[in-house]
Amino acid sequence: MESASTYQAVEAVAPGRLELVRKPVRDPAPGEVRIRVEACGVCHSDAATVEGAFPIDWPRVPGHEAVGRIDALGAHVQGWAVGQRVGVGFLGGFCGYCVFCRGGDLVNCRNQEFTGIHRDGGYAERLIARASGLMSIPDEFSSVNAAPLLCAGLTTFSALRKAPAKPGDLVAVLGIGGLGHLGVQYARHMGFEVAAIARGADKAELAKKLGAHHYIDSAAGKPAEALQALGGAKVILVTAPSGKTVTETFKGLRPGGVSVIVGVSPDPIEVSGTDLIFGSRKLEGALTGDPETGEETLRFSALSGVSAMIETMPLAKAADAYAKMMAGKARFRMVLTMD
Repeated sequence: MESASTYQAVEAVAPGRLELVRKPVRDPAPGEVRIRVEACGVCHSDAATVEGAFPIDWPRVPGHEAVGRIDALGAHVQGWAVGQRVGVGFLGGFCGYCVFCRGGDLVNCRNQEFTGIHRDGGYAERLIARASGLMSIPDEFSSVNAAPLLCAGLTTFSALRKAPAKPGDLVAVLGIGGLGHLGVQYARHMGFEVAAIARGADKAELAKKLGAHHYIDSAAGKPAEALQALGGAKVILVTAPSGKTVTETFKGLRPGGVSVIVGVSPDPIEVSGTDLIFGSRKLEGALTGDPETGEETLRFSALSGVSAMIETMPLAKAADAYAKMMAGKARFRMVLTMD
């Protein structure tokens, strides 16, 4: 239960250790808002906080797929209102004055803070956020259904929309997990010919259900050869966090094609200069998207019917939800709810 002066939160207090605590409610500073959280997705990137992959000042509340309603505005906040339903993603809000912001590149703001890493995130009943990082949530989505779209949805939607593929081009989605199951849906609704790549024949039915025209079992043969048999992919969206899989599929690109990496992997990616130069192929990374693109992700999802496959758990069981996600047993996004 929540009191007027404190709220419930789950903090990372040491590597791999989450604890349920009570924290004092504070007022938002200038340029910030306070949000009463209704739902927060559990994302693989939360491991950066929980496992200490980023330099972390513990204790820290993880979570960067948070949805709730504004219950207090800091000074100088414009364009937002108390009671409005908003979302907070991985990028905690741009500064507006650095060289990248002035050039319109809000994603790479020099003073950007990452939600749940540099400041407390959404595994909590309350959240303080920069107003510049907020996204408006459309009425078509419940808070639970909207939450995963603020990171997994935004990341895959933005990467595909910025990629050079045109309707009718072959686009491959590597991995059918938390990111990939959304990537396949977006690719299909954007008008691409979609090939889903994963390990095992058992995933074929799911791939087709999500909208894939083709399923390639990477355990049964060489996925690059399978893609070339289809004419070669204009884009490969790499959602599975493995450098080896990037290498194994890169030759499946057609000339001028690009592999876009959105799944983070600690192992190196090996691509030969020959494969890059002959065919002018490209390898690039994509980091989520700005708030406007987040709102466009939500609008497109509402129009097309794209949705995440979700399992919910209450905030008090955040450690269990996190462990299930890290073990690869989530089908496909875990979302915490605030009772």
